[in-house]
Amino acid sequence: MAVFRVEKNRGYTVMSNHHLRNKELTLKAKGLLSQMLSLPENWDYTLAGLSHINKESIDAIRTAVLELEKAGYIERSQGRDEKGKMTAITYTIYEQPISPVLDQPVLENPTSDKPILEKPKADNPTSENPTQLNKDIQKTDLSK
Repeated sequence: MAVFRVEKNRGYTVMSNHHLRNKELTLKAKGLLSQMLSLPENWDYTLAGLSHINKESIDAIRTAVLELEKAGYIERSQGRDEKGKMTAITYTIYEQPISPVLDQPVLENPTSDKPILEKPKADNPTSENPTQLNKDIQKTDLSK
């Protein structure tokens, strides 16, 4: 198969081939990441904005962004302003995946996957007779 290359003076993007060679990513995710890497850094990355410059719907863009986020190519963060309202989502895009941040802290001495099970130790029952509560009903004459 012949490949026709053009002279690259302007209008081209240099990016890593890592995501293009990643067999775990769908073609949709690879294409979206390539497009996101080709956009200027100050571009407003929103699902609606990405959908506007593509044929796919917002939902299709959302699934590709979530796939890229799970794979470590995208980080999304959203904060709050001084009034407590949610601010715009900030996207950080990586050419090569980063290791995902664990929600749980890493233990210094991690527990084993299969804990050792022992027979539970039972306390010996007491052999003495427990004190018994009074079962006799106290009758008082209230009708005087």
